[in-house]
Amino acid sequence: MQLFGTARVNARGHLEIGGCDSVDLVREFGTPLYVLDEDLIRSNCRQYRQGFAAHYPSARVAYAAKAFITTAMAALAAEEGMDLDVVSGGEIFTALRGGFPAERMLFHGNNKAPEEIALALDSGVGRFVVDNLHELDLLEDAAARRRLRARILLRVTPGIEAHTHDYIRTGQVDSKFGLVLENGQAMAAVRRALSLRHVELVGLHCHIGSQVFDLEPFADSAGVMIRFLDQVRRETGVTLTELDLGGGLGVHYVSQDDPPTIASLTRLVSEAVRRAAEEAGYPLPTLLVEPGRSIVGEAGTTLYTVGAIKDIPGIRTYLAVDGGMGDNPRPALYGAVYQAFVANRMRQDPTSTVAVAGKCCESGDMLIHEIGLTDPHPGDILAILSTGAYNYSMASNYNRLPRPAAVFVSGGRADLVVRRETYEDLVALDVLPRRLSAREGVA
Repeated sequence: MQLFGTARVNARGHLEIGGCDSVDLVREFGTPLYVLDEDLIRSNCRQYRQGFAAHYPSARVAYAAKAFITTAMAALAAEEGMDLDVVSGGEIFTALRGGFPAERMLFHGNNKAPEEIALALDSGVGRFVVDNLHELDLLEDAAARRRLRARILLRVTPGIEAHTHDYIRTGQVDSKFGLVLENGQAMAAVRRALSLRHVELVGLHCHIGSQVFDLEPFADSAGVMIRFLDQVRRETGVTLTELDLGGGLGVHYVSQDDPPTIASLTRLVSEAVRRAAEEAGYPLPTLLVEPGRSIVGEAGTTLYTVGAIKDIPGIRTYLAVDGGMGDNPRPALYGAVYQAFVANRMRQDPTSTVAVAGKCCESGDMLIHEIGLTDPHPGDILAILSTGAYNYSMASNYNRLPRPAAVFVSGGRADLVVRRETYEDLVALDVLPRRLSAREGVA
């Protein structure tokens, strides 16, 4: 049995997280319920910051908000001394509401809207990670109207393919993200940025992908990017001072997964940058990284209530829960796999092999295709582990299902950080035209 952070089996034989019994959590908050282990999140933040402090003191760690962001998460990240990687106006707005300092935000995105650029400039966002020449022109015009000078990094596609799912590879040449290095596009963008009056180019950015277990591509990307920084210096005379190598470190989803530790990543990346800079004779840049999944992934557990159990003799037993692809679309999108337990009977050995199905009206709404569980019964609590990243963030109201509540747990205390949606919430933005509401029988 593999549990993470503060999770354990308590004296009642129940799954306990952050000192909170899962059965008690369900009784108070209902299901589905996202449970976030606050102590593990803070520990992961500190491991990144302490790891780089030991090996590369001029480093900053920016939490990737897309993995999981709420006002409470923004406040926690601020307390832990993190920077913040944001990718939309909505993430900026959420972070500001949570009290996160705008100057510690890096604004990413491959198609930033003019309204989002305006919000970022007016809020004082510290860095724009510019993805393309169109954005560069939009930013120059918006900054000029405000008589500002926006600090930017250019996102470069380094031509390095990480060994991960096709949908979450981003470092290869054929990607919607970034300026291609090998065909001269990136250098042309550098020259263009340096010619602008209201943009200050301070560095470069790259990101090779997500859920990466092999550390060598991180080292390779460091070498490629330092050499490009040196090329920029030789060809333009400008020494850029910041290098952002993105994020992507993988986490445990099932027992077979064996991701590298945060400590091993911080050491390898630090050494790779130092080695490449020494070989090129380039002054050490300020180093930035952007972990998301490895901060919150293993810290999340989703609790469900078991409903119908359908046995097809000789074929499969379907165990249905009160959530599904609405609160976790990753199995449908990526074929993601998870481990799970019957949270109210953790001491009992697995006796049944089942498929965990969601309640959405889709045959593809499967959370787990095959897993051994303690003989489940309707009303049991099913805990699916490692759901802290990209579950709440990607949740939807498909089939008009209300999105779940989320709680932070620590020291035996559970704090609500996202309230459960109601049916009233589901229709709050609907507009019923007068010509339709005038029909007989419609109030």
